[in-house]
Amino acid sequence: MNLQIRAYNETDLAAVLDTWEVATRLAHTFMSDDFIASERENVAHIYLPNTDTWVAVVEGEVVGFIALMDSEVGAIFVQPRWHGLRVGKALMDKAQSRHSNLEVEVFKENTIGRTFYANYGFKKIAQKWHEATAQQVLRLRYTA
Repeated sequence: MNLQIRAYNETDLAAVLDTWEVATRLAHTFMSDDFIASERENVAHIYLPNTDTWVAVVEGEVVGFIALMDSEVGAIFVQPRWHGLRVGKALMDKAQSRHSNLEVEVFKENTIGRTFYANYGFKKIAQKWHEATAQQVLRLRYTA
């Protein structure tokens, strides 16, 4: 596999949104269609324009992305067919190379994300209630 991590550009938007939605629906089965539709708009118009975003590319195809707000991982999503193939790790390694200490929030019910973060070395530092989804959210920290 020829995996490349490069800076996001606007021509990646459709692939990034598709990756976000497919992976979101897999990992967040508790989210309503209305909430996902609203968040998809936010990803496109609020989050991506205001984050340091990197994409994972294999054979010219965007298969994942990570969006950083300083040392906060705002989003990391990989196309499900690429799960377990170290694409997410490569994206997180890029983030860690830019910020040695990272934090992220993950829904407690998102076992895919929680397993990924635990395997990378993130540790729980807090927990809170997410009103819009009526779910618990864990705050995790990675320290190099």
